[in-house]
Amino acid sequence: QVLLLRTPDLKPKTFGGRASGNDGKAIHRQKRGWMWNQFFLLEEYTGSDYQYVGKLHSDQDKGDGSLKYILSGDGAGTLFIIDEKTGDIHATRRIDREEKAFYTLRAQAINRRTLRPVEPESEFVIKIHDINDNEPTFPEEIYTASVPEMSVVGTSVVQVTATDADDPSYGNSARIIYSILQGQPYFSVEPETGIIRTALPNMNRENREQYQVVIQAKDMGGQMGGLSGTTTVNITLTDVNDNPPRFPQSTIHLRIPESSPVGTAIGSVKATDADTGKNAEVEYRIIDGDGTDMFDIVTQKDTQEGIITVRKPLDYETRRLYTLKVEAENTHVDPRFYYLGPFKDTTIVKISVEDVDEPPVFSRSSYLFEVHEDIELGTIIGTVMARDPDSASSPIRFSLDRHTDLDRIFNIHSGNGSIYTSKPLDREISQWHNLSVIAAEINNPKDTTRVPVYVRILDVNDNAPQFAVFYDTFVCENARAGQLIQTISAVDKDDPLGGQKFFFSLAAVNPNFTVQDNEDNTARILTRRNGFSRHEISTYLLPVVISDNDYPIQSSTGTLTIRVCACDSRGNMQSCSAEALLLPAGLSTGALVAILLCIIILLVIVVLFAALKRQRKKEPLILSKEDIRDNIVSYNDEGGGEEDTQAFDIGTLRNPAAIEDKKLRRDIIPETLFVPRRTPSAPDNTDVRDFINQRLKEHDTDPSAPPYDSLATYAYEGNDSIAESLSSLESGTTEGDQNYDYLREWGPRFNKLAEMYGGGESDKDTS
Repeated sequence: QVLLLRTPDLKPKTFGGRASGNDGKAIHRQKRGWMWNQFFLLEEYTGSDYQYVGKLHSDQDKGDGSLKYILSGDGAGTLFIIDEKTGDIHATRRIDREEKAFYTLRAQAINRRTLRPVEPESEFVIKIHDINDNEPTFPEEIYTASVPEMSVVGTSVVQVTATDADDPSYGNSARIIYSILQGQPYFSVEPETGIIRTALPNMNRENREQYQVVIQAKDMGGQMGGLSGTTTVNITLTDVNDNPPRFPQSTIHLRIPESSPVGTAIGSVKATDADTGKNAEVEYRIIDGDGTDMFDIVTQKDTQEGIITVRKPLDYETRRLYTLKVEAENTHVDPRFYYLGPFKDTTIVKISVEDVDEPPVFSRSSYLFEVHEDIELGTIIGTVMARDPDSASSPIRFSLDRHTDLDRIFNIHSGNGSIYTSKPLDREISQWHNLSVIAAEINNPKDTTRVPVYVRILDVNDNAPQFAVFYDTFVCENARAGQLIQTISAVDKDDPLGGQKFFFSLAAVNPNFTVQDNEDNTARILTRRNGFSRHEISTYLLPVVISDNDYPIQSSTGTLTIRVCACDSRGNMQSCSAEALLLPAGLSTGALVAILLCIIILLVIVVLFAALKRQRKKEPLILSKEDIRDNIVSYNDEGGGEEDTQAFDIGTLRNPAAIEDKKLRRDIIPETLFVPRRTPSAPDNTDVRDFINQRLKEHDTDPSAPPYDSLATYAYEGNDSIAESLSSLESGTTEGDQNYDYLREWGPRFNKLAEMYGGGESDKDTS
């Protein structure tokens, strides 16, 4: 049995062979009518019919249709179909090699009736032949590259590489050649590798920095008909240090006031450099001039400027103009470009010092005066000197900062700066005085200068030595003559140069005790007799004279109190007479102090109680709404006149007998009580006016009436009333009857009142 596989333009080949099976028997391979490896199919078929691939045929095929050909594998049934009867294989659509370069399929012939294979299944490959249907492409549309300026010709810039999807092993479809379309004559490209190189020497970044190069990649070896693709390469020339710094001006003028402190920035200089980055970094220095010791220059890294600063104090009166030679030099010089140097430049800087009104200047930065503490008041201890540094030389006025001399111990002469004492000095209180003297120009008092003045007070032997501590001395009743009972020492506030030296002695000869000087600023107190009795004398007073050896000699007398005590055989104190005397008293000092404090507290309580009682006598009795004066403010009603019979019972005024006895005032406590006098009752037909006058007269002559206006009685109308006051104070001093004609001027509401009082006056006058 033979399986034939036919393909266009290929002739069948036959082969035979044998192999051994696993059981050792020889296996005879049937001779096939065709042995194949692969066959080819062109891509991108453009015909209207299916593209013919090949034909399968078996030697057992008699042409009667009893065999059936089956195709399986890649694309079988969809991309590739087979005629079951004839074995012809066709491609159903256009095939793109770039999608799949080959297809592996399996073919088999079976009996149509029994469906048993008549041939073993065979595998074959259909390889797609390539055509030039893909142009070269670059992975990037735009490339960015850089190359140093001033590079030599042929310096590599960047390599661009294009790819072609066609088969590189079949023809020239994938053979790419590179060429430059834009960017000549500055750059070139290698045709085979795509490496872009410089084509011109000494390209200067300062002239042109950016270049755009267009590269073409063409397949078919660059021949006519080949496909092509392009890309753009943006090339930047990077900077190298090929330009020296240059000052824009040969001379620079600056000004500065003479009062500028050290470190003040005067101005800046700047040299321009066409380079960028570190290639443009410049270092400034002063290389010459008459002000090299007066000024400094500092390079400002961020701005590449040279800042000129003051190094020493300036003085307009000493020098008014300085000249400096400033150099600017690149810090990073490329040795390849030494021939373009030197990479430095210089300029002249002239600095003018401006005059200002300067404060006074002291002759010293500080003063130290020493003075003895026993000098007389007004003694000059030293003099400070200051001058006006300006050419005008204004006079100076001196003063002391009183914050440094709160006790006002010193004073200063405002004209000559002499410092003198105004209070006594005492080294033992303060050994140092730190003063601050202020100097100011008379013409410009606001411009001042201060200087510290240190005054040291020197010691004078003006203090007598004294006992170092308080000594509690006792002597035993059984003491022997010459027995030591106390060792004493002394102190002195003075501080002599040779050190302290004290001498001890008794003020007078004492039969009981003596002093022995140890000559080391201490002395011993010794007994002069045997035996002491605390019942006879319980305490001895021993005056001791202490003197120093400085000039003038100072001495003092200190008294030792020596108690007589009972001691044991070893000399230890057991009891003293002072303690025995205090025990019978029964009261200690603390108890006496407590009793005195209690007595003082009781006295204070009594005094406070009396003061409060006296204050209560002065307070008003009525502090509520019952106070008549408060009622006037609360109600503030206006009467309706005589026609208003409901407002007031006039019968009360016409019947004085109905009035209660006179009551005492409740708003204050009267200091003297008077018996109220009862006045005779007025007749029933007595006119109201006469009644009021009678009552007014009684009150004027009543010594118990208050000597002030009473709002409750007279209804005082205010300070600005035209009617003035109706008080009893003025009424009592009126010599004659009052004139009530002004009531007619008050308006219609007062006409009735004006007729009553005006008519009364007329009747009285006519009678």
